[in-house]
Amino acid sequence: MMLETTENPHLWRLLWEYDPNGLIAVDIDLKIKVVNPAFCKFFKVNEADIIGTPAFDLLGNLDRFRKVWEKNEMMQGIETEYANHNLYLKEVIFPIRDENIIACIMTDITPETKRKKEILDIKEETVKKVNEVVDNQMKVAQEIAGLLGETTAETKISLLKILQMINQ
Repeated sequence: MMLETTENPHLWRLLWEYDPNGLIAVDIDLKIKVVNPAFCKFFKVNEADIIGTPAFDLLGNLDRFRKVWEKNEMMQGIETEYANHNLYLKEVIFPIRDENIIACIMTDITPETKRKKEILDIKEETVKKVNEVVDNQMKVAQEIAGLLGETTAETKISLLKILQMINQ
């Protein structure tokens, strides 16, 4: 059984309010038409303050929204960093032609992305340490080789002197 908005508006309101994903819809001029509480939480804004404002002010580059509208195709799996808000979001953007809006569902992937970056940082630090150890070992090996060369030369000189004395 399909739920109609008019039959159960309370349920639709609850879904809108409790959805953990950020939801935003912009008009074809890319002005914010509607957002849900999760979106407001992600971006630390009040709904009343941003409705009707250019989405660019909050989201920055909106080329992906324009592309969705122009091609009339959904884009999904877009990972976007919002550095000003310390956020990494995976986005699904799709046009709703009947309403002349572009909708976007945003899933917070900040914790996973930060973990990936931490692991990458650890790998880079490990490679750096390994290179330092190898460089130090090479330096020590060269010093040892140099010392061996000197002592070998000194030994040769001493042996030649002894041979010279014996031959006399």
